Amino acid sequence: MRPKTQHTLNLKLLIIGVFLAFSLLFVLRSSLSTSDPKLSSPTSQTILPSASSLIKDSKPTNCSSTCTKIPLSLARALMHYTTSTITPQQTHKEISVTAKVLEKKSPCNFLVFGLGHDSLMWSALNYGGRTIFLEEDEAWIEQMKLKFPMLESYHVTYDSKVNQAENLMGVGKGPECTALGDTRYSMCQLALKGLPNEVYETKWDLIMVDAPTGYHEEAPGRMSAIYTAGMMARNREEGETHVFVHDVNREVEDKFSMAFLCDGYMKKQEGRLRHFRIPSYRDGLDMPFCP
Repeated sequence: MRPKTQHTLNLKLLIIGVFLAFSLLFVLRSSLSTSDPKLSSPTSQTILPSASSLIKDSKPTNCSSTCTKIPLSLARALMHYTTSTITPQQTHKEISVTAKVLEKKSPCNFLVFGLGHDSLMWSALNYGGRTIFLEEDEAWIEQMKLKFPMLESYHVTYDSKVNQAENLMGVGKGPECTALGDTRYSMCQLALKGLPNEVYETKWDLIMVDAPTGYHEEAPGRMSAIYTAGMMARNREEGETHVFVHDVNREVEDKFSMAFLCDGYMKKQEGRLRHFRIPSYRDGLDMPFCP
């Protein structure tokens, strides 16, 4: 989630463009919601304005009472990405995959494993919804809170390391890991049981797995995060959950996403990002773990 510095002009323009589009949509929605109901009624008469009324209406209005301002969170995001020389790790096309889903789903509940330079963007794209970030580095959380206090983030710990992935893959095939249930009380070694209660008690519409680091053998791996995301999706009461996994060019992310999020649920792969859409298993307890 915390990439190397990338001076990528096209990606910065994309981010700014996306924010501008969401801002325009927000203003248009607000304008429509405050319009005169008589004008939108199919049974109302069409009344042409007189010349005098046109002249009167052309006078400046009190914008503070009639105009809709861009939300403060979006304004801050625009200013940050316009002036920042650090761009998110994901590419233009990778960001677009999640942004398209957010365009349809937001405001919604969005859980992100990882806190990084793209976090303000995800929070702004889910304007009006709830976006939670889970981060392993406490010092980094404090730095981000000073810079972006509006972001909701929590510290989490991961017990498993990248070099344990092969053993955990075998463990994950056992009946205790494929059984449906709240991951807080799961007997599966892969399940994350120490997350904040808010994480377990929220029905997530989107989950992004872009942490923990997982970039060397002794680093915390993403095996448990991927498994837990899949089980949360299956255990929701109804509907479906969109799960995204980044860095699938790496062995752990590649194998564990296919094993526990399932090839049959994968909707798209763009670069290093995979998008899965997993249905609720509550009404289909006899459904196979993977289709």
